Amino acid sequence: MSASGGTKAIAAALSANLAIAVSKFVAFAFSGSSSMLAEGVHSLADSGNQFLLLIGGKKARREATPQHPFGYGRERYIYAFLVSIVLFSVGGMFAVYEGYEKIRHPHELEHWYWPVGVLVFAVLAEGYSFRTAIRESNDLRGKLSWSQFIRRAKAPELPVVLLEDFGALIGLVLALCGVGLALLTGDGVWDGVGTLCIGVLLIMIALVLAAETKSLLLGEAAGVEEVERIRTALVDGETVPRIIHMRTLHLGPEELLIAAKIAVRHDDTAAQVAAAIDAAEARIRAAVPIARVIYLEPDIYSEAEAAKGPDPEATPGGPGPHGADH
Repeated sequence: MSASGGTKAIAAALSANLAIAVSKFVAFAFSGSSSMLAEGVHSLADSGNQFLLLIGGKKARREATPQHPFGYGRERYIYAFLVSIVLFSVGGMFAVYEGYEKIRHPHELEHWYWPVGVLVFAVLAEGYSFRTAIRESNDLRGKLSWSQFIRRAKAPELPVVLLEDFGALIGLVLALCGVGLALLTGDGVWDGVGTLCIGVLLIMIALVLAAETKSLLLGEAAGVEEVERIRTALVDGETVPRIIHMRTLHLGPEELLIAAKIAVRHDDTAAQVAAAIDAAEARIRAAVPIARVIYLEPDIYSEAEAAKGPDPEATPGGPGPHGADH
């Protein structure tokens, strides 16, 4: 993900959510609608989440230190995980509690035009934010479906904003339904039901975000296409005839670590092996620019050892026979 694309989507979401939060709290003050209160807290939580994403992006750009030799790229994953916690606790659990209380103690809505007007405005503002996130994501999504893009994206910002905006739009529809039914029936219980549904929706989105960012925090390998480009660049058929085994790991969304054991010819000199490694590293960086850290270990390929079976350290689905350690 390009940093500019993610920042643009975050800025659009932040500006929309701040304006929407203010309008929802005003509507709650005049109407007493619990849906408006829940939605106001939801928008406030979303605004805080966008601030967290911006902070994470800034901290991730710090230079590596002796204590953190691989840099701070994973700061973006940590702050994205915090977003899921805030969305679950501040947004989801508050809305569930508020909805439950409103169902137990319903009261008639006052000045109904406030919540209805604010909800219409919020739909337009969230629609603008959602459209911006979709436009920025389409440049990176390629042929992936939206669910595949959210699962496979290594940069957390766009998936987070997409899910937040999608959840906000669905939540606004639920709030509009709750307020509308409360006005039509004169029963404030429907306002509480709408609020409860909003809370359940936010909790579900928070759980999805938590699962995805947890996977990124644990460390994910490069994507299938990137791995294939690395393999193609690594093997030139002459100085590097094959890969014995390889590992990849995202140090951050735009930082990739590659560690591989490569086969070299048994009669190559140390100078020839060093030159082959340097050339292989250059080919990898040209093919995959985010490959920041590359460790290549030369070894002698053995047909006899390869015949015994695949290397237990090999990547599943990796290339052909594997070599023996010497």
